[in-house]
Amino acid sequence: MVWSLLFLFLVVLVAGAVVLYVAYPHRGEDLPYAAGLGDKMRQAVEALPVLSEEEGRLLRR
Repeated sequence: MVWSLLFLFLVVLVAGAVVLYVAYPHRGEDLPYAAGLGDKMRQAVEALPVLSEEEGRLLRR
């Protein structure tokens, strides 16, 4: 029971972070009251690997 609650709390926390990222830093705006957090979110997204269009086409085949 406790593990289920911890897992659900983690899911809600991750979902909230995604919503905050899409609502502010993704559009180029700062997070109100937490500008440093928005900068860290941008840095984390920029560090993730991204497929180019050509790589995406090759994977679809």
